[in-house]
Amino acid sequence: MKEVFSFLAAGILAAFGFLALFLSISVIFDLFDFRSQEGNYVLFIGWINFISSLFYLFAAYGFIEGKKWTANLMGISSVMIILAFLGLLFHINSGCIYGNKVIGVMTFRIIVSIALTIFAHYSINEYSKLESHKEQ
Repeated sequence: MKEVFSFLAAGILAAFGFLALFLSISVIFDLFDFRSQEGNYVLFIGWINFISSLFYLFAAYGFIEGKKWTANLMGISSVMIILAFLGLLFHINSGCIYGNKVIGVMTFRIIVSIALTIFAHYSINEYSKLESHKEQ
């Protein structure tokens, strides 16, 4: 049963990672005229989303293989996104322009990242501890 949830988490994370990778690259490098569609985008948010998407793809592999570093990688990604969100709030309070969707998207991203970090910790790290105690 643990494997089913790990594969499900890996699939969600990989899909989320590929989508974020495509969207962030498209906005950063103005592919497919995405910049004009996004309106007032914030460049550092695009770069954080790009880096996080790579972390998500590596973490998806970690879920499948049951690697203990998966929770750490997801934790680092979560912290990066939270710090970027705080930077975004500072950016907004400074009177700079931003897209209306970015706050909702970043909030969703924070929730998903933290949830998957917690799931990785308990499904991989805690499960490994239980298995090692059973063997002794």
